[in-house]
Amino acid sequence: MKQTSDYYIKNPLIHKDRRLGKSPSDWVSSFSCEDLKPLIVCRGPIRKEAMDVYEEMGITHYGILLSEKDSIVYPNALAPELRQLTDSRRVHRVPDYTGASKEERVERIHQIISIAKDNSYDSIFAGYGFMAEDDEFVAAIEAAGLKFIGPCSATQAGAGKKDEAKRTALTVNVSVTPGIDNVTARTLLKKHPTREKLLALVKSDGFKCDEQVISNPDISLEDLADQILYASYVKGVDLFSIEELCAQVQAEVADMFRKYPQSRIRLKAIGGGGGKGQRILGASLLPLKKADDKAIAAAAAEAPTLVREILNEVKANGIGDNKNVLIELNIEQTRHNEIQLLGNGDWCIALGGRDCSLQMHEQKLLEVSVTQEGLMAAIERAKAAGNKSEAKALESDLKVLKRMEEESERFGRAVGLDSASTFECIVDRDRHFFMEVNTRIQVEHRVTELCYNLKFTNPKDKNDFFVVESLVEAMALLARHKERLPKPERLVRFNASVEARLNATDDSLSPHAGGMIRYWSKPIDGEIRDDQGISMLNPDTGIFVKYKVAGAYDSNIALLLTKGEDRRDSYERMSEVIRSTTLRGSDLATNLEFHYGLVNWFLGTNVMAKPTTRFVVPYLTLVGTLKEEANKLDPVFAFLQMKKHYAKLIAEQFPDDPKVAKNMSSLLDRKGTLITRPMERLLGDPHLLSGWLSMNTKNFRIDNGKVVWLRNPLGVLNDTYDYLHMSFRPHKPAAEVIWGHDNELLQEALSFSRTLREKLGLQRDEYFQLCELLQKDEPQGGMDAATWEQVRSAHFGYEAGLELLGMLFLVGVNVKFWDLRVEEDLEITIPEYLTDPDLQARMKKVLVPPPATKADEIVSVCGGMYYAQEAPGMPAFVEEGMHFDKGQPLYIIEVMKMFNKVNAPFSGTIDKILIQGGDGTIVQKGQPLFKVTPDEKFVEVDPNEIEREKRTLTTKYLKAVL
Repeated sequence: MKQTSDYYIKNPLIHKDRRLGKSPSDWVSSFSCEDLKPLIVCRGPIRKEAMDVYEEMGITHYGILLSEKDSIVYPNALAPELRQLTDSRRVHRVPDYTGASKEERVERIHQIISIAKDNSYDSIFAGYGFMAEDDEFVAAIEAAGLKFIGPCSATQAGAGKKDEAKRTALTVNVSVTPGIDNVTARTLLKKHPTREKLLALVKSDGFKCDEQVISNPDISLEDLADQILYASYVKGVDLFSIEELCAQVQAEVADMFRKYPQSRIRLKAIGGGGGKGQRILGASLLPLKKADDKAIAAAAAEAPTLVREILNEVKANGIGDNKNVLIELNIEQTRHNEIQLLGNGDWCIALGGRDCSLQMHEQKLLEVSVTQEGLMAAIERAKAAGNKSEAKALESDLKVLKRMEEESERFGRAVGLDSASTFECIVDRDRHFFMEVNTRIQVEHRVTELCYNLKFTNPKDKNDFFVVESLVEAMALLARHKERLPKPERLVRFNASVEARLNATDDSLSPHAGGMIRYWSKPIDGEIRDDQGISMLNPDTGIFVKYKVAGAYDSNIALLLTKGEDRRDSYERMSEVIRSTTLRGSDLATNLEFHYGLVNWFLGTNVMAKPTTRFVVPYLTLVGTLKEEANKLDPVFAFLQMKKHYAKLIAEQFPDDPKVAKNMSSLLDRKGTLITRPMERLLGDPHLLSGWLSMNTKNFRIDNGKVVWLRNPLGVLNDTYDYLHMSFRPHKPAAEVIWGHDNELLQEALSFSRTLREKLGLQRDEYFQLCELLQKDEPQGGMDAATWEQVRSAHFGYEAGLELLGMLFLVGVNVKFWDLRVEEDLEITIPEYLTDPDLQARMKKVLVPPPATKADEIVSVCGGMYYAQEAPGMPAFVEEGMHFDKGQPLYIIEVMKMFNKVNAPFSGTIDKILIQGGDGTIVQKGQPLFKVTPDEKFVEVDPNEIEREKRTLTTKYLKAVL
């Protein structure tokens, strides 16, 4: 599934074999890595990618680490890694990669190092998991005499911890987000506010501190407190309680609310990442131009709970853990851009950017390349098309990208970056702020690989060089030959690429673990699928091997990538990839349809649009309104009612020719399933409907409440079957494609339409003119009167009933679908109503209705690990006999390493707690947790009344399309 670079095709003499030791060049072969012996201690697609790359590099002695929580070892989940690595002596097992507590984490570090030394591995690769940026883990590896394939421990400490990285950024003139990076130092100073008291603490606890630092009278109290805190971590001592830390954070947050009115504050654990260990507070203050002290105090009061959640999530709540939390201004209208970095400790090179703004709950969903070459080409296209505002907006992006690349290289050199890392920024129009550095390879690293190759040239001979197209390969090269590697030149491979993360989530993008994949269609041409090899067939039987999505670590199933000459090209290829993907299973839910709708939304608006990190939730809310409206319609009932309308119309138009009238009626009857099947599919899946509406934006207009077609609905219907991957394919089950007799009728109608257009000298988009000509009684296009009447009758017959598709446009109109739009300057206008938290919560339930439950029960919203309290040692959220209010926290469910607090959907009293086993108990979606007495009685809705309402609204829609 790896693609051959065009660069190689155009330059056949380049040495492209990853086994550099086979090169005829002595200089190139000196960079061979065949003697490297790595242990791969990560999971998911990156583990399979590392195995493939190492084998291509000629590395034969590698091993993999498996966790008992990993899908790879679950029953009925024969993992492709185990099919590829058949030597069981190179497969090693641990209970959990990082452990459930600090003690287990330390134990796991020693266990992994022992496995490596006992099995003759000389290096460790940790992919993009959390171990990959754990400076203590890396330091322990180095101390054991092993290589770490990634940034060294010094770089990890200086750049990986968010507080240290921010301080380093300030020293090298890198723009940072306003905020506080030393709240733990301030907490310590609250208890010991003088230099004398701090030094007394050092003496009484026997801390080992740098004598030159603590004896320096010029060092600030906060810096001194930081030094003492670092010494306490080494000794495993807490100098303040979590409650004292929470109180300090609350006070700092309140001060920031006063300093930055109408803003929210982001809290981030210094060791978080991938969405973990982050919370935002202050939503109640956004609409207030001047919040009073009471409102500020109420908003800041959320901080202690959020701090505990953050520390829980990153496992930093143990004694002696570094509990520092960044307190930052949340830049509201931001894009999330990142720069790929590579260094050897001396040189550092930026490899372009990636826009990761399309995310939800801090989890990235769709990532697109941002390169100087791609932007320059887009600017020229915009200028050629006369789109001045778009060109200006893209020129601004180009300037920001150049600044971010320059700053990232400066930062990389400052921290001695000696492998792959990512410099992350938030972008606000023409400004950017450094956010953090991920000292590891990123999930989306392939987005960069598809845009750039790396050319390493012999300093003594410019004609002696080799080209690397894989960052995993580059990391191995750096681990083996760090200082010797010359600074590479980046070579353009493709101008654009895009990655969609296929996750185990439901239609509302909530985690959905535990499903079984039973079938996955083969990748199509141009598709790059990093799926851990799940879709590979069993090499012995040729049968797909079912695979359980365990979800113990994260929700990702696969990474789908495409590339192109420009962003539109890459998006169109991604649309084709998703359209052609068939994924089936039991209890399986993915975000595949979400991605299809989203990609086509951009294709229908503007792929160069600038979505912010706030885009996805309002977009998802809009999709929910589509479903809510679509649920009220019955297309089959509409078709039957339309037949009555046409029976009357045909009788009026052909009163003297009953044979023609009968043929017309028969032709309409034949269209029933042709029209209603795709309509039912679109109305049944709002994500598909969203993409379809966007792609058909220019095919209609509304005049006086009526739908007017601007393109022949026959063509739209044909494209709709293609969009839904329901075009005729004889080898496919009838349920998945257009039925044979429907396809014959559609192709016959399309052929007639094409011939008629050619006869009348009209283009495909001149449907309005076609309809006007057909209204004329006098023959057109050189036809005689009899032929003209036959043509008019045939056109009437082929087009009859297709107006029904216009009901889909009306769904979009009635929910104000097109109010979410891209402006000429590429900014996206989000209607204010889509940001309403109550509407967002309601639409989430519309997209995925809560599990069926009895009126006196509360059931688990999803599968996962149940917790009854906010943090260890804290009281339970609810007890038996306790009254609870709507919106009050009831329990926490941990799924895929994220902690989700679940609030009460209504008010009532807890009669009995049904969950057995306490904290950490695994529960299933829909499992009863509490017996309750609701404050209000639930009233069941009469299904007959629902059906009457559907028919009433459907009839109203029908009148607007006929």
